[in-house]
Amino acid sequence: MATEFKFYHYDPSMVGAVIFIVVFLVTTSLHTFQLLQTRTWFMIPFVVGGFFEWIGYVGRVISSQQSPNWTLGPYLIQTLLLLVAPALFAASIYMELSRIIILADGETHALIKKKWLTKLFVCGDLVSFLLQMGGGGIQAVGTEVALTTGSHLIVAGLFVQLVFFGCFIAVAVHFDIVMHKAPTSRARSGVPWRKHLVALYAASGLIMIRSVFRVVEYLQGFSGYILSHEVFLYFFDALLMFCVMVLLNFVHPSEVVALLNGGKAAKRGWKMEKLVGFHQRLLSENSQRGLA
Repeated sequence: MATEFKFYHYDPSMVGAVIFIVVFLVTTSLHTFQLLQTRTWFMIPFVVGGFFEWIGYVGRVISSQQSPNWTLGPYLIQTLLLLVAPALFAASIYMELSRIIILADGETHALIKKKWLTKLFVCGDLVSFLLQMGGGGIQAVGTEVALTTGSHLIVAGLFVQLVFFGCFIAVAVHFDIVMHKAPTSRARSGVPWRKHLVALYAASGLIMIRSVFRVVEYLQGFSGYILSHEVFLYFFDALLMFCVMVLLNFVHPSEVVALLNGGKAAKRGWKMEKLVGFHQRLLSENSQRGLA
């Protein structure tokens, strides 16, 4: 028997949504600037995820003005975009790890070779993205069957994300441990590979926490306690994803790209001027190792 679909179990907060529109718009604008200035193209999914975040909260602002007669469009915008944005963040994070490994000249220390590393994790991320997007779309139909089926797909997508993130962290930690025991000459030269690896740990941990939260949310069901209280969304999703974006604003992967390109991209980077001298000292070594 079909049940009546109710978009929200509360009146969405306009103030909360506006705050996160502003903060996500600021960090996304900065990421867009950094992307274009440094040509760190593997960050494109990350930037798209930032756009998904602030546009998703625009949908919540619209919904806040429609209470209690909500319409489907704004609800779909906020549901789908906020749900899948972290999968796009994850795609760029996966692609950075292989570059960090190359920067440290540590491929022999990695559990998975460079040629497979990015492909494996990005493919897993794509599966997670499609499952979550499909599940969210099915739920919007609003019938009991659609709600159940959509919820199952979303949970499956989130579990796929958790499994691949777990494997990703295991690969990163193994590489870190082996490099600590037997560092390469490149790593000992002072390249900041570990700074970026630690940033990936932090970003991955935040996304993991958010994904666990979403799994619990959907396992509780559409009338569950978490989905019925808006504060959880802002604390365990919006705030954590904002921290991920700001973290990579400050520890931007363009530094890794600049070093791999022999310092040629450094002058275009955001607050990267201090690296120019260091890059020039590495030009000779980069050329010899075929990194330029």
